[in-house]
Amino acid sequence: MFEHQEILETVQMIQDQDLDIRTITMGISLTDCADSDIEASCKKVYDKVTTKAGRLVEVGEQLEREYGIPIVNKRIAVSPISQLLAASGGDPIRYAEALDKAAKTIGVNYIGGYTALVHKGSSPAEDALIDSIPEALAQTERVCASVNIGSTRAGINMDAVIEMGQVIRKAAELTQDRQCVGASKLVVFCNAVEDNPFMAGAFHGAGEPDCVINVGVSGPGVVRSAVGQAPKDAPINEISEIIKKTAFKITRTGQLIGTEAAKRLNVPFGIVDISLAPTPAAGDSVAYILEEMGLEEVGTHGTIATLGLLNDAVKKGGVMASSHVGGLSGAFIPVSEDAGMIAAAESGTLKLNTLTAMTAVCSVGLDMIVIPGETSPETISAIIADEAMIGMINSKTTAVRLIPAVGVPDDGELNFGGLFGKAPVMPLETKKADTFIRRGGRIPAPIQSLKN
Repeated sequence: MFEHQEILETVQMIQDQDLDIRTITMGISLTDCADSDIEASCKKVYDKVTTKAGRLVEVGEQLEREYGIPIVNKRIAVSPISQLLAASGGDPIRYAEALDKAAKTIGVNYIGGYTALVHKGSSPAEDALIDSIPEALAQTERVCASVNIGSTRAGINMDAVIEMGQVIRKAAELTQDRQCVGASKLVVFCNAVEDNPFMAGAFHGAGEPDCVINVGVSGPGVVRSAVGQAPKDAPINEISEIIKKTAFKITRTGQLIGTEAAKRLNVPFGIVDISLAPTPAAGDSVAYILEEMGLEEVGTHGTIATLGLLNDAVKKGGVMASSHVGGLSGAFIPVSEDAGMIAAAESGTLKLNTLTAMTAVCSVGLDMIVIPGETSPETISAIIADEAMIGMINSKTTAVRLIPAVGVPDDGELNFGGLFGKAPVMPLETKKADTFIRRGGRIPAPIQSLKN
């Protein structure tokens, strides 16, 4: 039985502290849609996605009404499309069009899985899919793309890193008239996970069931409020305990919605991704949690320590609340989607080098960062390589989602609106790493002993 106080706490978290289920994501395997005829394969993809996920939005809205908990997004993640392209050949953009059409039919805002996994090398189909990503993202509205270029076991595919610098640059150029939005729907991973429910990097992994429901739950405002109620001189171990207990409550909410959604859709329940995913709303910021812990402004000295504590405490609270915590679970730091990060970037306190260091202790990586429009593909590749190395050495997922502000002055900004928010152009180092990047090849996997 729930106690009266617990019910009131949950109501307050929803009404005043922006607690929400950030996404219910249905993962769908498309391996049985492979066909030597690309038109037949695309039809199978459309039919399977619309059949399996036909009631996803309806069930999500039912749960919102019955439990009073906002469910912000209903989304779909599918098998890496490069696997279907290997069987069919042809123009990969036909698959992007089929996915986009299916997403619009069902009513979901994003569908992920225009994906290639090339951490150890690539096939002709994967090369073709990667080449097509800029056009696919420019020509579709709801398709998201991702490429995994490294892992702790395989090392880093530097040939793919070179190519992704060019792909990100071209994705921004082709959508220059729309705030370069193409690049905002593209993620480059090291150690990508198979059950991530969050976009733009979600795809349905080979080890997943034929169809599954994964839930991403958020609540930076709830954690900030809980930390803010602690005395200003409370020792940091007490702050850690407060965050753990709060994460426990948030995760239980996600577990409830996820299991009920899976039951009503007659598919297995997968995982709860307990991630503090911010929004541009003032009360829903990860940066403001760190400032509530004692920073004058995020980006100053102490930022790495506070973020590392937050990330660890969230994971500990989450695993106590559910046996199936997965995905990326931790704290997200997307600059354009976090009011506190935006303010710190605008004031100059938060710089790219600090953000890079933060990714060593957060749950993902360099996310939604606007860089100068004239940034060369080689420099973009060097940033990807830095981030992938952090992930590979530390056996964690890292990711890069950079948006070159093509046609925008260096003191300007990109404004995407909605959950994607806005961000100022962030300056980069002026010295080049072109010679290093152009070497290509593969960085060997790291030694797993002798760690210091």
